[in-house]
Amino acid sequence: MSFPIDYAKLEKVRGFMAAQDMDALVVRAPDNVLYLTNYWCMKGYDIAILPREGEPTLLVIEPQWREAQHSAWCGDVRYFKFYHPSDPRPPTARSLDMTLDVLRERKLTGRVGIELSQGSQICDRMVGEPTVFTQGYFDAFRGVVKQVADCAPLLAEARAIKTKQEIERMRLANELAALGMEFARDNIHSGMKESEVGAMIEGRIHAVGVGYKDKVEMARAFTLVWSGPGIATFTATSSRPVQENEPTLVEIWVCADGYWTDLTKNLCPGTLTPQYNTLLEQLLSIFREASATVRDGASLAELDRLIRARIAEAGYPGQPSHPVAHGVGARAHEPPFAHQASPATMRKGMVLAIEPGIYWEAGGGLRLEDNFLVTTDGSEKLCSYPDDFRRMSA
Repeated sequence: MSFPIDYAKLEKVRGFMAAQDMDALVVRAPDNVLYLTNYWCMKGYDIAILPREGEPTLLVIEPQWREAQHSAWCGDVRYFKFYHPSDPRPPTARSLDMTLDVLRERKLTGRVGIELSQGSQICDRMVGEPTVFTQGYFDAFRGVVKQVADCAPLLAEARAIKTKQEIERMRLANELAALGMEFARDNIHSGMKESEVGAMIEGRIHAVGVGYKDKVEMARAFTLVWSGPGIATFTATSSRPVQENEPTLVEIWVCADGYWTDLTKNLCPGTLTPQYNTLLEQLLSIFREASATVRDGASLAELDRLIRARIAEAGYPGQPSHPVAHGVGARAHEPPFAHQASPATMRKGMVLAIEPGIYWEAGGGLRLEDNFLVTTDGSEKLCSYPDDFRRMSA
């Protein structure tokens, strides 16, 4: 099921490397390893080395070696011992040693980029155990190469514009999100626990997503579910019951082989109350106006300003408390981020999550969120599950 080499992506990254005179990139954040090699690691101890010229090298824990050989785009896949009987150090120490050896072996000792300012990263495939960097990791490179540079801004810029293959992979994740929501729509009923709704969606996506269309090896979903007066920003899913005639809001992330969605979709067993009907109409109007501004060259600051102004006009000044737009790709939240201090513009090939929300002080409210592919003269909404969920109510 491995996707073919995304030459457009690698050529783009190497173009940035040439412009910044970098001989190689060394990445350990799982989403950057995935981005450069197509290997989504199991534990987050793995490292990818991308030279400006020549084949990448991928270093993985021994139990993952054969799987990495299958999925990775590079032929040079090496392993280090996950447990070593004569080396009591953690596996990250062995992966670092091997990385430095590769740099020496391949004479990549000039200007080398590492993730010096990695503000966040997605988790490994096990999801529950993100790995982090230490000062010793950074210092080790300074003893081997002539100059250490920060490659995090370079990768953020490269990752912001998706290639044709990346867009295909994000479409798959969005299709799975829609399937999960449709399953929940057909099976939700008042009195269910919020946690049961989340489990129903996550289980359905995992069940149908693994092997989906013979293109997805691993699919997972992660949800936050709130119903009626439990709707808020951002709290954990609880055992509260699903409310009849009120929304059950689902914050849903779906990951298909390392490419993500970030969506907020809603369900309602019954018919929405008049109060919620009014709120939904307000948000739908804001959402449609905001999405209509999305196009190549449009201002991200103006998008944020527009959404917040319209929410204030609806009677809810200062809302929402969370960001209203950001990039999506090999992370569910990645650059660019829309805020009013940002000079950035939308560019063709970006995928943006747009998420206006209104929340009532006493509890309850709504959020709408979808992922939009920026095109030359507009945008394409990637998830088929509708935002006007009244048409789908039981």
